[in-house]
Amino acid sequence: MKKWEKEYQIRTYECDKNSNLRVLTLMNILQDMADSHASDLGLGLEFCLKNGFAWVGSNYHIQISRLPMLHETIRVETWPSAEKKLGAVRDFVVYDAKGNIIITASSQWILIDFIRKRPISLKDHLPEYTVIPERALETDFPKLPEPERIDCSRTFSVRFDDIDINRHVNNAVYPLWATECVDHEFRDSHFPAEIEIAFKKECRLGEDVGIASQIDDLISNHSVKALSDGRELARLRIKWQKI
Repeated sequence: MKKWEKEYQIRTYECDKNSNLRVLTLMNILQDMADSHASDLGLGLEFCLKNGFAWVGSNYHIQISRLPMLHETIRVETWPSAEKKLGAVRDFVVYDAKGNIIITASSQWILIDFIRKRPISLKDHLPEYTVIPERALETDFPKLPEPERIDCSRTFSVRFDDIDINRHVNNAVYPLWATECVDHEFRDSHFPAEIEIAFKKECRLGEDVGIASQIDDLISNHSVKALSDGRELARLRIKWQKI
């Protein structure tokens, strides 16, 4: 087993108004790396489609010392770092052009039967592969708190372009919704230094969702729920840092 690595150059359409990489794009880069490496190992999209499986993200934990900027070239590494009965852990490191680590991340994935929508055992359904027992970020994906009060709330309608190949809202959209529930002036002078996400339920095309946020100084807690039936879709905790 070797770490999978790739370089990315940050383009104009991947940046916010301050020329920083959008969190949405960062999430997409991590997902692209995970998919590319899984495919190289014979465990990716083609394997899943052939067998009626799907990889579903259950958790992310990301630490950011700074966000890459416009035209910057970054190098991303990823590898499977642990395996559980029903889940696989994949870690990531992002380097700048000088070799400095600027982002570390860990993610947890569950293999599901796509038709039954139920988790299935990795050992019983995957070809053999090894892990690299090295963690980019030491985390056990702790339970995230539900907001105790609502300091800010927003509603969104799920768009066609929010839906991914698994026919539900893509993981990258949830932190986009959460960060939109923080004051824009605050975001001009702060960036998300740590993001934790726990995905709970699927969200589908045409649904309306509500985000309830509790904001305490530099920490914001968010709950994302479907407005139709109140089911909780995800929880997020973001620690902000002044630019």
